[in-house]
Formats: sequence, C-alpha cells, structure tokens
Amino acid sequence: MEPTPLTTASNAATATLMEQVLYEVKRVVVGQDRFLERVMVAMLAQGHLLVEGVPGLAKTLTVKTLASTIQGSFKRIQFTPDLVPADLVGTRMYNQKTGEFSTSLGPVFTHLLLADEINRAPAKVQSALLEVMQERQVTIAGETHKVPSPFLVMATQNPIETEGTYALPEAQVDRFMMKVLIDYPTEEEEFVIAQRALAKPVQVLPVATTAQLATLQAECREVYVDPSLLQYAVKLVAATRAPARHDLKDLAPFIACGASPRATICLAEGAQALAMLRGRSYVLPEDMTDLAADVLRHRLSLSYEALAEGLDADALIARIMAKVPAPAKPLHHEQKAA
Repeated sequence: MEPTPLTTASNAATATLMEQVLYEVKRVVVGQDRFLERVMVAMLAQGHLLVEGVPGLAKTLTVKTLASTIQGSFKRIQFTPDLVPADLVGTRMYNQKTGEFSTSLGPVFTHLLLADEINRAPAKVQSALLEVMQERQVTIAGETHKVPSPFLVMATQNPIETEGTYALPEAQVDRFMMKVLIDYPTEEEEFVIAQRALAKPVQVLPVATTAQLATLQAECREVYVDPSLLQYAVKLVAATRAPARHDLKDLAPFIACGASPRATICLAEGAQALAMLRGRSYVLPEDMTDLAADVLRHRLSLSYEALAEGLDADALIARIMAKVPAPAKPLHHEQKAA
C-alpha cells in the first residue's frame, strides 16, 4: 500500500521552515552548502553523519548553530585515547550518605551530539555508541534510558593525522547514514569568513522547535518512493557486493567487502529527505544519484589491489553508477503532485 502523498501546502510549509533554519545557520557559517544540505537530510531522515575534513572548517560551529535554531540541546565530546565508555553513556554512582546508587547520565543524552575526532578513541569507547545510534537508548546497569528526540550524532575525522588514531569498527561505520567530505572554502568565502570574525558575533534566532522537527521527520516518511527507484537502490548496493553480476568484473579485485542492506535503506530514506527539502512529495532519480556517493563511500572495504592502484571508494562508486543506469522519471509522479 502506497503512503498518502503530502499536500502541496504542506510541502511549501516544510520547505519554508527548512529555508529559515538554513538562513539562520548561514548567517554564521559561510559556504559549505553541500555539507549543510547533508546535515539537513540527516536530521529529517533521522540518520547520523560522519564528516571528514581538516581542522577549522566550521564543523563544530555548524552543529552548535543548528542546535540554537531548533532550540535543541547540544553537547560536544572530544574523543581521546583515555576515554572510557562511562564517559559517554553514563554510569551508576554510589551515594555514601544515603547508601544508595543513582544513575548519572552521560553527554549522549542530548539532541545534537558532536563526536569530535571520533577515531582517536579505542574500539571499546566507540562501541559504546552502537546502541544509542541504532536504538536511541542507553542501557546502564540493566536499566534502559531513552535519549531525547530528535537525536543526531555527527562525528568528525581528520584525514591528515593518522598517528594515535584507531580504525572505526565496521559495525559503527555502517550506522552512519552518510560520510561527507568537506574541503577548504574558496578565496571569496574565506574573505567573508575573516570579515565576520572581525565583526560583532551574530545572535542566532530560534526559528523552529524540536517538536516541529519531530513532526517533519514523521512527514518525511510519507514521501513517495517509486518501486523502480527502490530497485535502483538495490542494484547499486548489490553491485558493490557482486560486481561481476552487473558486468563489472574488473572491479571485483578492488572491493574486499561491499555495502550492507542498511545502505539501501539509507539511500531510500535520504532521498525522501532530500525530496522534501526540495519541496516535493515524491522522490526523483536525481535525489538518489546525488546521495549515492555519500551513502556508499564509507561502506566499501577496499582491497590492497585498489590501494596499490591509487583507487578510492568514490572512483569505484562512479564506475558502478555509470554501469547501473538510473530509471526514467515515472510519469505518475507529476500526476500525484498535481
């Protein structure tokens, strides 16, 4: 049974509200349009974001500003080798005066969580995020505690320094909806950044509430995804696991492990959110093709042959997308919109 499409008025209201949020964020953050769009997609689709970029590209500033615009709570965890899981999720504390134990909740209990330089903590600390990222809850001493809703984890990695870092467990990497690569700003953008740094700090205005965001997340699930687009997502992901079946036999030596079914789900949910941001109640092929690299790049395990050839995940994804054609736009999308 197909979900009921959103009304045109609802589409316009959603697009207007998200534009207001973006406008407030861009009063503080200069450039990074693609990154900001991906953050909004992750928020609407209830996904998590892994961001890779050199220091000083406004990653922390973006999330902190976004929390202010939606009137949500924001916490930042600096990952270091000496962290323990209790530093993230919380622990049980013994009160000597009362002789009773009480639960002290950790910093993951927030709306927007920034895990800064997540690859600097060992696997036992990173694994503490597995439950909260998937189930939106934390279990401490047998008791389950729900985190606030909406809940978004944005983790950052520094691509330059590798000394003192740990590879993220595959189970955790797969829980990130997208991995976004951000680069230096242009010279014009950097000029504006310098100007704003010298001027009086901008006061960000709250333009939405967490309750409104939760409503938008529910509406996002109603965006129509045509079966042909779902089949396209399945084929893209399947081609990463068995390239030979999709006439990509030459890629087989370069991929040690392909993407999981979670990639297919994230591609569909991300496309729903992107279509909603663009004011539509239905997904078009370009919504999926725009997100494919961000959804798949961190889910491909490359072989030593790929590293020796100087190939990266993006290059392999581009070759897969060139071989697996996107479906034509289904005509009844326009009829539904009308």
